[in-house]
Amino acid sequence: MAGREGPAWVVGLMSGTSLDGIDAALIETDGETVRAFGPSAIYPYPSEFRARLAASLGRPSGHEVVEAELTRRHADAVRDLLSKLPAGHPSPELVGFHGHTVDHRPDDGVTVQIGDGGALARSLGIPAVNDFRSADVAAGGQGAPLAPLYHAALLSGVQGPVAVLNLGGMANLTWIADGTSPVAFDTGPGNALLDQWVERHTGRPWDEDGELAAGGRVSEDIVAAYLAASFFDRPPPKSVDRLDFSLDSVAGLPVADGAATLVEVTAVAVARAVDDLPRPPSRWYVTGGGRRNRFMMARIAARLGVPCEPVETLGWQGDALEAQAFAFLAMRSRRALPLSLPTTTGVPSPTIGGMLHLP
Repeated sequence: MAGREGPAWVVGLMSGTSLDGIDAALIETDGETVRAFGPSAIYPYPSEFRARLAASLGRPSGHEVVEAELTRRHADAVRDLLSKLPAGHPSPELVGFHGHTVDHRPDDGVTVQIGDGGALARSLGIPAVNDFRSADVAAGGQGAPLAPLYHAALLSGVQGPVAVLNLGGMANLTWIADGTSPVAFDTGPGNALLDQWVERHTGRPWDEDGELAAGGRVSEDIVAAYLAASFFDRPPPKSVDRLDFSLDSVAGLPVADGAATLVEVTAVAVARAVDDLPRPPSRWYVTGGGRRNRFMMARIAARLGVPCEPVETLGWQGDALEAQAFAFLAMRSRRALPLSLPTTTGVPSPTIGGMLHLP
């Protein structure tokens, strides 16, 4: 269904590299602008499903059982979200279903997101778009990040340059200045290694407010070892997979020192990314779970030397932003508008993506 059409209500769904659960959000959009925002919610994964999903990472096939459950959980999330709508609210016309990335090696032409778009559409009785990344990778792009066009829509008219930093499991940024295409790329680890370290040693899923890391001592040698990875020498656009980094380098450190060191890896990687931008941003707006880690936010701000604030200062819904982005991208896909640009994924030309499934 290509061509111009008016705005419609669209549900977006995201299951990120932090493996914490499903983000769901409703927006009204035509794929170029956002007219209105609806409800959003987070649906945490039970620990046993989270473990089975984690065990799927790095495997290009053999996901049928976990994929079926993942799809059912997303359908249940949509039904619950829609139950929160007031009487008379228009029903959504489309669902953007990212699924969960289990294998992402764009330099080898591989990106795999599990999640059955056809089954989701049939279960909900609503058309669904999934498989957002593969067309970009097949065309020679990195397949990520895909949220920059949504960030640019929200920041339309902002002079800039400003940056939107997403501190998810991995971290990525969008650089925006009025009159130019957005520039985007992954910066390196976000929360994934820190969360894994904290859960391994404390049983908690994350470092609340960064309190553990704040009491530790950074190993600068280990930070340097992480930043010596070949990923950091590559020019953007570039993307990174959760499995490209491990905890091996911090394995011998005390728990607090390991947490502090992993936070510093994230902060230094973000600061290094400034060298790859057309101009340094005057302000950074942070989304993703990492914006709640006050210690991480402070370390990033210290490394950048400019204001670094949660996206809520813009009036955005930080917890819903990625889900909203995939609602926006689903509408772009339905209208045959590009999802990625040479400046966001390195694809040779603006590329349309996504697969539409009818109920």
